[in-house]
Amino acid sequence: MAAIRRILVAIKDPASRKQPAVTKAAQIAAAFGSTMELFHDMTGTPYYTGFPGGLVPDPHAVRREHRAARLDQLERIAAPLRDRGLFVTSAAEWDFPAHEAIVRRALKIRSDLIVAQHHPRKHHLTLFLSFTDWELLRLSPLPVLLVKSSRPYQHPVVLAAVDPLHTFGKPARLDARILRLGATIAEGLKGKLHAVHVYSTLPVPIIGADGRMNVQMQREIADIAGAAFNAVLRSTKIPPPRRHLVEGDPAERIAAVARKTGSAIVVMGAVSRSGIRRAFIGNTAERLIDELRSDLLVVKPANFTAKVPRAQRGVRIAPSPAPPP
Repeated sequence: MAAIRRILVAIKDPASRKQPAVTKAAQIAAAFGSTMELFHDMTGTPYYTGFPGGLVPDPHAVRREHRAARLDQLERIAAPLRDRGLFVTSAAEWDFPAHEAIVRRALKIRSDLIVAQHHPRKHHLTLFLSFTDWELLRLSPLPVLLVKSSRPYQHPVVLAAVDPLHTFGKPARLDARILRLGATIAEGLKGKLHAVHVYSTLPVPIIGADGRMNVQMQREIADIAGAAFNAVLRSTKIPPPRRHLVEGDPAERIAAVARKTGSAIVVMGAVSRSGIRRAFIGNTAERLIDELRSDLLVVKPANFTAKVPRAQRGVRIAPSPAPPP
């Protein structure tokens, strides 16, 4: 994993007084000597047409004024960071949808890490609905740190979730990338790196097998998982007490280990698929987002390519809302 040289911080509301994503990105930037860019996508403010009464303001002037106001808000956030010696730039662009705009900007400035604040929402039918957080995690070829907790990092525990048995079809080298980035973050923030592997045993006893045979098969599955887990950790410096081999549902068990260890960041890998396989993997990942109290750092395979158009979409045009009767 390359060094973290440049960080893009996606800011949804630059007027907000609390910016935990900025705070944590600044901690990482200070640890690695990284530069930062505060980026706001103005997708939430469409340009309206068809104003009542025939009044049509200069569209270019309206856009310039709106962008200038957002840049001023970003500069207010950047000022105290610069006072601390950090190199910080700011940018605001008309583009949509938000997750594509963030990825486009990150690729344009050659960012090594995207940091975004998680905006919790209670939702259902997760297989059919798309939200900015999930789409950003799914589509970004760059690592994405999704900030869920407002508590600053203090010698954080970083939990790397690996899958040496490749249960979900993830490539073997992805585990190495997860561990390298986890180790980099833990070392830079003067924390500790833990690792977890969740494996599945037999969902139901085998028909026709006696109890002892089923128990023996469960033990053999656990032994195989343990051997694979230790093999993938062979090149790391993670001691046995920080290695967590558990059985069960991945989303529930990773979240449980994160709580038990007091993890501030969970590092996991993700691949983008299509059809039913994408839906199943996506459901697991989205459930993990909901279960975790800690921040989530998602890593992609080295050969992952961005499925995001490079050209900006510009201003989102919308008809003016009708005046009240």
